[in-house]
Amino acid sequence: MPGHGQAGHERHVICMKWGKKYGPEYVNRLYAMVRRHLSGNFRFVCLTDDASGIRSEVECKPIPPLDLPPGIPERGWTKLVTFSADLYGLRGTALFLDVDVVVTGSLDDFFTQPGEFLIIHDYKRPWRITGNSSVYRFELGAHPDVLEYFRGHFAEIRQKFRNEQAYLSDFLHKQGKLQYWPASWCPSFKYHGIPAWPTNYWKAPFVPPDARIVIFHGECNPPDALAGRRNRRFRYIKPATWVADHWKE
Repeated sequence: MPGHGQAGHERHVICMKWGKKYGPEYVNRLYAMVRRHLSGNFRFVCLTDDASGIRSEVECKPIPPLDLPPGIPERGWTKLVTFSADLYGLRGTALFLDVDVVVTGSLDDFFTQPGEFLIIHDYKRPWRITGNSSVYRFELGAHPDVLEYFRGHFAEIRQKFRNEQAYLSDFLHKQGKLQYWPASWCPSFKYHGIPAWPTNYWKAPFVPPDARIVIFHGECNPPDALAGRRNRRFRYIKPATWVADHWKE
């Protein structure tokens, strides 16, 4: 895409933190990992309902309202506000990262990879178009229709789609704008980083080859992976000591 990586074209990394699930250390560590793995200048923006404890290099801004009818739970759809026609006047390319990812390799290519809208392809059902929105890239202000259509058709969207990433992927796919990151860049800890049974009992979890950003979803977050897991409900995991090498300030 024209402008990517060129001087004068601003790069932003955006994350979002709301509620009590994640403390400020998640944002602080995410910033530190991005700083280590992204060369050149960028702005780091956190949309949040509580900026306390977040390091000064991070620009904290309130989460714009979704403007849904009263009484509707917004939690599962909040990321869609990143597609506001005007997100605090920010312009340029934005890479959105969930606060619980672990960056293990260079992020430079995430800003130069061709494509209008890039997202992770769903791990479990690759025959579906749905992306995983833990990591997506877009031009700020370029897709206001994503949010406008959502606000105007919320009742039917909620019946048809389970969450924001399913709606988002479908909407941009219909416009011919949806593309996926190379599969090896954003592996899942759960699916790609735990040794196969029964070797998981003696082999430690690992960083998959060519991983740039390891995604944590389901019941396991970086601190859980670091501690290991012995309970019966989920697969036994030895401590993922590699997490400590990356997930730090």
